[in-house]
Amino acid sequence: MSAASSPIIDTQVFGELQNNTGADFVIELVDTFLDEAPQLLAQMRSARAAADADSFRRAAHSLKSNGNTFGALAFAAQARSLELAVLAQVEEGALAALEEAFGQAAARLRELCHG
Repeated sequence: MSAASSPIIDTQVFGELQNNTGADFVIELVDTFLDEAPQLLAQMRSARAAADADSFRRAAHSLKSNGNTFGALAFAAQARSLELAVLAQVEEGALAALEEAFGQAAARLRELCHG
């Protein structure tokens, strides 16, 4: 399955997380992620502007890990790509694409958690 045709959230991964940790706890985790991710995205932008590769990679790593945890696999793959990228070669469009992918994942996670 290509990234373009993959679901925004892999419901099998999300369901396994709910089964393993409990649906109420997953809601808390998702809500925390939805609060913190915009700050991490902003940190990536600031780090890029300041040429702070370590801060950029840490933020991308956190987003990647959280994305994988919740089944936002396409978002996580984009974050991983940025985590591994040479900061000087990261273009504005890559950050905009990551932010767009986050927006899609966030909307779907809200739907899964809060109906």
